[in-house]
Amino acid sequence: MARIAPEIGSWFENFDSGDLFEVVAVDYPTRTIEIQYLDGNLDELDFDSWPQLPVIGAAPPEDANAGYGTVADEMQDEEDSGYHSPVLSPAKSLIDRLEGDSFGGTDDGF
Repeated sequence: MARIAPEIGSWFENFDSGDLFEVVAVDYPTRTIEIQYLDGNLDELDFDSWPQLPVIGAAPPEDANAGYGTVADEMQDEEDSGYHSPVLSPAKSLIDRLEGDSFGGTDDGF
């Protein structure tokens, strides 16, 4: 039934259940396809079962990051307003300490 190749980032709808999911990984050595449903659940399929699935290609949902939970939305909003990741902040702070305060430079008169 599934005649569309499972490409990473492609969205599909199971027309029996109505579930939307995205292909998040295709592993050729193990011949598996990892999918993530809109609610965040992950599933793994083998290459042989993909053609048997009752799926059709679908447009990404309005909130394509919904599967990652509200944390993704919150981080995006905070990132836009100057949020710094707790993982990256220590490295950035170290760089800031090494560079010191910013200064006007020597070409102010030009």
